[in-house]
Amino acid sequence: MSEAPRIQRLPDVLISQIAAGEVVERPASVIKELVENSLDAGARQIEIEVEQGGVRLMRVRDDGCGIRKEDLALALSRHATSKIQNLGDLERVQSLGFRGEALPSIGSVARLSLASRSAEDTHGWIITGDESGAPRPTPHPVGTTVEVRDLFHNIPARRKFLRSEQTEFDHLHETVKRLALSRAGAGFTLRHHERTVFALRGDEGQERRVAALCGENFMMQALNMEFEAGPLHVSGWIGLPTFSRSQADMQYFYLNGRLVRDKLVSHALRQAYQDVLYHGRHPAYVLYFTLPPEEVDVNVHPAKHEVRFRTGRLAHDFLYRAVQQALAGTRAGQTGSAARPPAAAHTQQAMPLPAAESSPPPLRTRPDVLQVREQIGAYHALHGAPMPEAASAQDMPPLGYALAQLQGVYILAGNQSGLVLVDMHAAHERILYERMKDALQDEGVRAQPLLAPVSVSVSEHEAQAAERHGELLNKLGFEISRAGPETVLIRQVPALLGEVDAAALVRDALADIVTHGTSARLDERMNEILGGMACHAAVRARRKLSLAEMNALLRDMEATSRSNQCNHGRPTWVQLDMTALDKLFMRGR
Repeated sequence: MSEAPRIQRLPDVLISQIAAGEVVERPASVIKELVENSLDAGARQIEIEVEQGGVRLMRVRDDGCGIRKEDLALALSRHATSKIQNLGDLERVQSLGFRGEALPSIGSVARLSLASRSAEDTHGWIITGDESGAPRPTPHPVGTTVEVRDLFHNIPARRKFLRSEQTEFDHLHETVKRLALSRAGAGFTLRHHERTVFALRGDEGQERRVAALCGENFMMQALNMEFEAGPLHVSGWIGLPTFSRSQADMQYFYLNGRLVRDKLVSHALRQAYQDVLYHGRHPAYVLYFTLPPEEVDVNVHPAKHEVRFRTGRLAHDFLYRAVQQALAGTRAGQTGSAARPPAAAHTQQAMPLPAAESSPPPLRTRPDVLQVREQIGAYHALHGAPMPEAASAQDMPPLGYALAQLQGVYILAGNQSGLVLVDMHAAHERILYERMKDALQDEGVRAQPLLAPVSVSVSEHEAQAAERHGELLNKLGFEISRAGPETVLIRQVPALLGEVDAAALVRDALADIVTHGTSARLDERMNEILGGMACHAAVRARRKLSLAEMNALLRDMEATSRSNQCNHGRPTWVQLDMTALDKLFMRGR
């Protein structure tokens, strides 16, 4: 039998390197820890310089409170921090760092030097990570500079896992971007190989900071929101569904100033976007959530990305309700900063044409009152039917008035900005869906009796579901009874849906009910069932509409929440303004 191995205490260097495996994954991890220390020190200006993607050099300089000479050596030792002193501090921690692991962990896998000066000192002091002696004096302004060279020089296996210089810098750049979004009051400068990547001032405000880092296009297609309930508060920008992404690469969620990636938060936000986003698309957002620090545990993982809410359901429902209500406020045709109409794809990509100094101004700008009245006159002459007269451009409805129907699929309308194209099925589907949700929430969907009962052949499972969930079906506006092992009898259908194929509608509804199973599951998936019913009942392609019907649909869109998208997240309408039309025909060149 082999001899039992002896248990021995690990040396401090090895302990630090093991801890570094959790804290220091790549150069971006180092920058995160150092910049968080700067922010905790109250820095108003942070400068970051890197070389070779951060592998050769990372230098972070700040103008924070600095470190006293007598504390400098202690700052490089494990589990030493100025941010907490007891368990009570840990339970309501508000600083970004608190473990006292970052600097010793970094120093164990790289060549580290720390220079700092506090306001009480007349000059700065410097110490290196491998130096056990006293700090040496050095010229330095109030603040701290941390220099990290040759990352993983003493752990070749870890260094082999690093990617190319550009890939590592991309990760580092994204990390600095996330930190800069968290504190608009601090200026950030990032340089790579002495080239300035960005320089952000600390006095420009939150909106300018988000625009600088996420792009003006995001700001143009985002809703500024703010929601409060008791001690919970959330504010920021949520992208309109038209700005959805193929990847979840523009999602920034800050909890008490700390960027977190939490499953509960992600689920709440996905659920809020559920019926306005196309399948496989991801929302974009920059959100700042604050709650009492004792209500959340950030001491879950050394990287501090994960958190644990003490009342998770409360936080989930608050975030869901806040974002869902903000999105519900968007209606087709709204303008201004609250909600912007979607633009045609090619107009988003087109660059403005440069105008020569001698060229005349474009023939059309924003239509004035005379042009609107000319449109109304042309409408009357073309269709022999009067259009409701607008006294001014401002009186014209946001989506304007219908001009024609194209291929039985699209409605063409003219508004004060130019041409509007509407997918009539998608628009009608959203209108029916929202009406059914409202009706169900109030007293249930009103039923409409059929002239004669309709017998429908279904599967045995579907017939059993009709019998078992009769109360739910009544609430949805159906009256269905079982007439045989595989037959049901329909006596009433939802009045909101108008003239529909009752047999096909019931088959679809019963199929959804069988799919979702239990009553609790049905309650959770009720919106999907309503969405399927609305899709089935919405006006179909190739159906010819009169001008009155088209205009009625446009007015309903303007009055319906979330009417910019259908239930599946597809756009219901696009706007081609006069500038885009003039560009297509090269007018004004």
